[in-house]
Amino acid sequence: MAGARALLRHCPLLLPQDRHGTAYEGFVTAQGRDFHIRILLPVDLQLKNARIECSWRLKKILHGYRHILKQRLQSCPDLVSFMVELKTVLEIALKNTQDLHVPRPPEYYSCLVRDLEILGWNKVAYVDTGLTTVKLKAEDSCGRQHLITLKLNAKYPTEPPECLVDFPIPFAISWMPQNSLIDIYNQFLAALESLKEFWDALDEIDGKTWVLEPENPTRSATTRRIAIGNNVSVNIEVDPRHPNMLPECYFLGADHAVNPLRTKLNNNMHLWNPEISLLQNLTELLEIDFPSRAVLEKSDFAKDCGICYAYRLEGSAPDQVCDDPRCGQPFHQACLYEWLQGLPTSRQSFNVIFGECPYCNKVRKSKEQE
Repeated sequence: MAGARALLRHCPLLLPQDRHGTAYEGFVTAQGRDFHIRILLPVDLQLKNARIECSWRLKKILHGYRHILKQRLQSCPDLVSFMVELKTVLEIALKNTQDLHVPRPPEYYSCLVRDLEILGWNKVAYVDTGLTTVKLKAEDSCGRQHLITLKLNAKYPTEPPECLVDFPIPFAISWMPQNSLIDIYNQFLAALESLKEFWDALDEIDGKTWVLEPENPTRSATTRRIAIGNNVSVNIEVDPRHPNMLPECYFLGADHAVNPLRTKLNNNMHLWNPEISLLQNLTELLEIDFPSRAVLEKSDFAKDCGICYAYRLEGSAPDQVCDDPRCGQPFHQACLYEWLQGLPTSRQSFNVIFGECPYCNKVRKSKEQE
């Protein structure tokens, strides 16, 4: 009853269509406008499996926010929370849509074209037909190609454009009304050089080792899961502001394989040398040679999950390994947790479940995915 009252308070035009609370239909209101919506929940009322149907107008407005709404469906505890999130996203989407259709004065176009000519058309990668979005390209001192996307509002240059970059750290520009695109471009170049050592370190890892995850890293990605051996890997988190310092390291694999690596890292931590590369430091501290891309294939390390028989599950590689040296079968955490849950002999303590490995019967434990 409390949930129904809360829903009525936040969305008075969205009404239940059955006594079980699995279907709701009506309208969601934002900025004084009503949009038709229908929400269908499964029998277990799990929000993450809900289906949302809406008018074409609302679908068009929320088109660029689909991934956000999908995340909210997965994380919101109940329908009321999701509807509050949906209204917030809708308010933002409506505001941005209105901004795009604000008529630009003639001075806006003349100023923008003048700035682009001064900057140089060879630096322009894209301009939309409405002259509201501009993509500029740049090359850093190591020859890496980068893009910056500028979304300009009708008050440019009095107000700065929104800047979108593929950086591991926030990119905030300094702007005054007399500034132009050249000032943004120069700040962009300076930011690229400040991140040079970070990208150098990760480019060396990407080029010389077998990176299991992420599969296609972006320039903003700060983590790498590097193969060490069969079903053994290390996940590193590099600080983009201090890329030559010891990164956070998390070893993945069977205990008998990763415990010696943890010991070596702890014992040799004092030997970390910021004057040499991150990869060379890791090699020396762990006293290993990372498998080379020139000698081995990724398939030597990319072993399929022993339960779902696939390597990728929702983009993730297997990250659990049976501790028995004679077994060493890898699993996805979600697959193993679901398998152990189905065993009549398993036992659970909070979000950790204990049960037998499906291959060797050795007791395994798995945490529920957060």
